[in-house]
Amino acid sequence: MGRSRSRSRSSSRQRHRSKRKKNRSKSRSASKDRSSRQRSSRMRSRSRDRKRSARKRSFSSSSSDSDDDLILRAKKREEEEKKAEMERQRLMRQKELEEKLIEEEVARRVEALVKQRVEEELEKRKDEIEAEVLRRVEEAKKIMEKQMLEELEKQREAELEAQRVKEEEEKKKREELEAIMVENNQKIEEAQRKLAEEQLKLVEEQRKMLEEKQRMEEEDKRRSKKDQEMILNKKNARPKLSFSLAGK
Repeated sequence: MGRSRSRSRSSSRQRHRSKRKKNRSKSRSASKDRSSRQRSSRMRSRSRDRKRSARKRSFSSSSSDSDDDLILRAKKREEEEKKAEMERQRLMRQKELEEKLIEEEVARRVEALVKQRVEEELEKRKDEIEAEVLRRVEEAKKIMEKQMLEELEKQREAELEAQRVKEEEEKKKREELEAIMVENNQKIEEAQRKLAEEQLKLVEEQRKMLEEKQRMEEEDKRRSKKDQEMILNKKNARPKLSFSLAGK
């Protein structure tokens, strides 16, 4: 299909070129004809001038009686020749004008024919042009899709890198917080241990004070009991009065 169209295009181009060459050759031949006619007209005018000068010389050598007739005839011929020359010039100008009009008409028709052939060729190539446009559109779409996928991949990698850095920073902060918490827990445990030791010491002192108090209270009780027993013993140690009966 493509080869037939290319052949038709090449053949149409060759026909256009051949027509242009023919038109150029016609224009060249017409210009050559005009220049040759002009040269021939100039040569004829020169020959006529020479003939007129020869006639004048012959007139001068003839008798005086025939001079007037010869002059009149010469003038008449000269006028006729001038008229004929003017007519030839008019015909030449008319012919040149007609040739120019023909050349212009041929050029116009050739231009119209070329325009028509170009339009026909463009109409024939319309499907090919549309297919080429669609192909280029699809190719551009694929390129854009590839670029977008590459950009998305770069963006995803950047996001993953940012997420990794963020996680590392959070992990570092978490480890620092855990270390601080461990240190604080150690300090709390140490404080609690010292507090417990202080509390135990205080409880031990309170126990000792309570035991000392109880011991002192018991000592006081024993002393008071002993004192009471001594008092009682003293009371019991007084001499007993014996009363005898008279009858004894």
